[in-house]
Amino acid sequence: MQKTKGFTIIELLVVIAIIAVLSAVVLVNVTGYIGRGKDAAVQGDLGTFITAALTIQQDTSSYDTVCTAGTDSADAYAAAVSASGKTGHNNCVDSEDAFAACVELNAASGKAWCVDSTGAKLQITATNCTAATTSCAYVAPIVP
Repeated sequence: MQKTKGFTIIELLVVIAIIAVLSAVVLVNVTGYIGRGKDAAVQGDLGTFITAALTIQQDTSSYDTVCTAGTDSADAYAAAVSASGKTGHNNCVDSEDAFAACVELNAASGKAWCVDSTGAKLQITATNCTAATTSCAYVAPIVP
């Protein structure tokens, strides 16, 4: 009697099923980490935006060019929008004495990060991000 060595089809299917389940779990976790990384990039770029906006205000005694293309602050805002990967609820508003910018977050669905000339840095709902105002205080912050 000859004995063959190897795996049965059932054993192979069980192993493939286990690998598929583990891969799905890993994929879900990695996707979440990527989204949170993009959100951190948005917050960092908007921090750079604030610094550039304050520099503009010191140089010109006005915030009215903070969102104007070609300025360092507008470049930082564009970098934040690019890092987010979302194009629906983003806004940059400036006036002579104030500014506000908000960008929709990637991992936090329906939420946006808002910064303004008062130094506010807070999470708001994405739909409030499109309001034409120079303050983040128009809506209560979302507590994470």
